[in-house]
Amino acid sequence: MAKKKTTKKATKKATKKATKKATKKATKKAATKRKPNKAFMKPLTPSAALAAIVGASPLPRTEVVKKLWAYIKKNKLQDTKNRRNINADAKLKSVFGKGTVSMFEMTKIVSKHLR
Repeated sequence: MAKKKTTKKATKKATKKATKKATKKATKKAATKRKPNKAFMKPLTPSAALAAIVGASPLPRTEVVKKLWAYIKKNKLQDTKNRRNINADAKLKSVFGKGTVSMFEMTKIVSKHLR
């Protein structure tokens, strides 16, 4: 009989602690609103090769990547078997410098064409 009481108390304490932690986390997250990083939102001028795809006006880095993906999907340049790879056409080849690029490598290469 004594064992049952101690296990009940232990489970009751554990559930009480868990609910306290959950409410603390919820109030903490509600208080801080997510802000975009200013470095990503700074308008940058694309190079001549990149401007042929995304336009010549200064754009934030995020918008450049969005426009690049729109161009890739519009022209069906994503590899059919390995979707992480992008097969460059003539315009993209001048930006990438090679025929096939992974999507992770793409952002690194594009950053060299922004000033």
